Amino acid sequence: MTTTVTFEVSDGVGTVRLDRPPMNALNIAMQDRLRELADEATRRDDVRAVVLYGGEKVFAAGADIKEMREMDHAAMVLRSRGLQDSFTAIARIPKPVVAAVTGYALGGGCELALCADFRIAGENAKLGQPEVLLGLIPGAGGTQRLARLIGPAKAKDLIFTGRQVRADEALALGLVDRVVPAAEVYEQAHAWAARLAKGPALALRAAKESIDAGLETDIDTGLTIERNWFAGLFATEDRERGMRSFVEEGPGKAVFG
Repeated sequence: MTTTVTFEVSDGVGTVRLDRPPMNALNIAMQDRLRELADEATRRDDVRAVVLYGGEKVFAAGADIKEMREMDHAAMVLRSRGLQDSFTAIARIPKPVVAAVTGYALGGGCELALCADFRIAGENAKLGQPEVLLGLIPGAGGTQRLARLIGPAKAKDLIFTGRQVRADEALALGLVDRVVPAAEVYEQAHAWAARLAKGPALALRAAKESIDAGLETDIDTGLTIERNWFAGLFATEDRERGMRSFVEEGPGKAVFG
């Protein structure tokens, strides 16, 4: 069977590459593979940050509609949890994740980008949640992650209309975080991830979990999560190394293992 999602590691960065031409339509096999690779990226000590990438021309134009069309209600009841779990596994990788978005990131492709901590888009990028045009709604987390990212009113605009937005509008909406020339998307995404890969792994994990978990609860519970992580980090070698370097050499010069 052809591998349609690959995983390569360099400079502490694991690149999850979608590779199902021509449009990287996310079929069930790809969804399951994403979950496997999320678990691998989480386990591997040599992976300290992750890049999601679809190639130079397209990130992912959505789910495999031909495959979905053959499924009835009973089949989708059984499958929908697996679909969401695959994307949630990416979102819960306890390391920095950046999406490198070129061309179309629609439907499931947009939802996959939403699972990243940071999104770098090419000037040729087009993003959207067009499921309503199929008589559906987003089913891989779009109604939840998009609303949390850009706010409910803006999310409803995109989801209710199914319209696509170009990179400049996506940036204005907060749907992406940086727009660069299309040819530079992967290079800049990898550089951003490689920079974070040199940071203190446990502190980055603590920061990500504190932010993500805190957004799902009330502020008092969120503060408890933060407080527990903050105190816990005082037991780590990275905290000792960072503070020692600060005192002896000045800020920003610590080297973490």
